[in-house]
Amino acid sequence: MVYSTQMDAARQGIITREMEIVAQKEGKTAEEIRGLLAEGKVIIPANKNHKSLNPEGVGQGLRTKINVNLGISRDCCDFEMELEKVKKAVELKAEAIMDLSSYGKTQEFRKRLIETSPAMIGTVPIYDAVGFYDKDLSSISAEEFLEVVERHAQDGVDFMTIHAGINRATAERFKKNGRLTNIVSRGGSLLFAWMELTGNENPFFEHYDRVLDIFAKYDVTISLGDACRPGSINDSTDASQIEELIVLGELTKRAWAKNVQVMIEGPGHMALDEIEANVVLEKRLCHGAPFYVLGPLVTDVAPGYDHITSAIGGAIAAAKGADFLCYVTPAEHLRLPDLKDMKEGIIAARIAAHAADIAKGIKGARAWDNEMSEARRELDWEKMFSLAIDPEKAREYRESSMPEHSDSCTMCGKMCAVRTVNKVLKGEDLNIL
Repeated sequence: MVYSTQMDAARQGIITREMEIVAQKEGKTAEEIRGLLAEGKVIIPANKNHKSLNPEGVGQGLRTKINVNLGISRDCCDFEMELEKVKKAVELKAEAIMDLSSYGKTQEFRKRLIETSPAMIGTVPIYDAVGFYDKDLSSISAEEFLEVVERHAQDGVDFMTIHAGINRATAERFKKNGRLTNIVSRGGSLLFAWMELTGNENPFFEHYDRVLDIFAKYDVTISLGDACRPGSINDSTDASQIEELIVLGELTKRAWAKNVQVMIEGPGHMALDEIEANVVLEKRLCHGAPFYVLGPLVTDVAPGYDHITSAIGGAIAAAKGADFLCYVTPAEHLRLPDLKDMKEGIIAARIAAHAADIAKGIKGARAWDNEMSEARRELDWEKMFSLAIDPEKAREYRESSMPEHSDSCTMCGKMCAVRTVNKVLKGEDLNIL
């Protein structure tokens, strides 16, 4: 049977190879996955040209997935370093990698990434357009923006961030209401500037049907970007953000009408007490489409530690229904992250995702924790290392300060509570002194 996209197949009642793989990973039936895909509540980003892909599902009832951002820029264009990051991200079990390259041999980097990466690949074509054409922003035509989108699709990109929600009406709302930190989305700021400089409508909004036709041709998932995401907790849940979200909900239905898979991007910076309401709003206004969040960062005063502020917000957002977390590194707001920053960001995001999966009752989530607890009860250090999110760091800490007796650690020594109770229950001599 012939189908154009995973959503098209699902609506025809066809179970694809990708649906079967995702079902096995998630402990669900292929029919359950197919049904959720048909409704748009689950996506499987899987470009027809990404041959090395190991498919993942994102959405309702599935494990919370994480994304890693990387790529070359004008100031940091070390091609090989970014490829090392790719290897590390895959090793650390990131399900997605977004190539945000904006300078130099972007297509060569993107093709190598797609050829070798089993993780799903995302891009933001407007970043590439500025570097690719190497001319003033205002000189780039709507047609040229669309050509870059098609080039990324042909190369095998699985999902693309398209900032179609910041149209001229949304931009006027932003200008009328003002913000403490204005527009902090890089893609959103470029499109806002382009509209202001040219007087034209956002090309991705004006030519949205053409964008969808490209996406349907290659089965690219559209990640509807939040150009008006808040860049500070002061700006969250304001008129600009909510108006754009309403537009994204309308664009979601238009995409589904063409069998294009959709996810919605969300904030940003946001106080703890607003996170749940924002998840509910997205799910309501965007008809249950999967929600992809950057953070949210729950405070603005922790540069150097924003992987922590992000993990706090991400855990809450995912526990309340967000489906996909974009990692944030300690270098956020400061510089391009290096390998160490990237690892810290991935681990923080994975902790947040897993904590949320426990709260959501995802199948198997608690079992992992129970295995770790059993290993701790038995003081089985090797099993603890094997179960750890970061086995390397756990082993390094243990081996850096070894106790006199192997059935304890240097924190408590022979006064270890676990050791004490184990010995008492077994009728053994405590020998604490």
